[in-house]
Amino acid sequence: MKRLEYIPLALLGALAGFIVMQMNAAPLSTHTATAAAAVTSDAGDLEPEEVPAIRSPVRVPAVTRHTDDVRTRLAVGAPGTYIDEILSSRDSSLARWPERTSNPLRVWVESAPALTSWEPTFARHARDAFSEWAATGIPVRFTFVVNPAHAEIKVTWVDRFDEQISGKTHWARDDKWWITDGSIQLALHHNDGHPLDAAAIRAIALHEVGHLLGLDHTRDETNIMTPKVRVRDLSAADRSTIRLLYSLPAGSVR
Repeated sequence: MKRLEYIPLALLGALAGFIVMQMNAAPLSTHTATAAAAVTSDAGDLEPEEVPAIRSPVRVPAVTRHTDDVRTRLAVGAPGTYIDEILSSRDSSLARWPERTSNPLRVWVESAPALTSWEPTFARHARDAFSEWAATGIPVRFTFVVNPAHAEIKVTWVDRFDEQISGKTHWARDDKWWITDGSIQLALHHNDGHPLDAAAIRAIALHEVGHLLGLDHTRDETNIMTPKVRVRDLSAADRSTIRLLYSLPAGSVR
């Protein structure tokens, strides 16, 4: 009887040992990027406005950063770009996504909203906007998913905005200025009710994806990132600015 009484105790001891081993093998914590700020941008008359920060469970890799080196590279690369306007609007800081070439950002584009004037080609124009920015050579790629629950970036449609804008972008960053997640809303009508055609939808999508990637407005109306979009394609300055931004680490350049 005494030997049999030892069996449950032995099993209990083994179980306790297994639990301890599993606790030691598991990570002590998972990194949750703290969103210190979020930005709302537009393709209309209004300037970007702050919105409540979003929390995101994105793990951002550690990056060694030397401010003097960043300043030197900025000075060399700034001609032909509007990076100075971005720094002015962002308290001398650069915001961008981490490198995402082997692990593309997952994008969901709403494809069948129950809205007047919707055309299926509009979803394609939104997807093409991501592809055009990726084709500039930045270290970010995108893949499109059918389930919004699997997306890091969501693109949705609205009938119109109350403001004189046609698009709106929200993104969140951590305390080191790495962007962690985002969303885009695109309108089908101007706020006065007039429908936007396919060319306008494409241009607005390009503008908003530029914001999502970390660009801000420029006064030069020959660029896609001007507050009131006048052009339909990325300019040389748009391409140079995004390439310069993504050649540098996120954060303050002070």
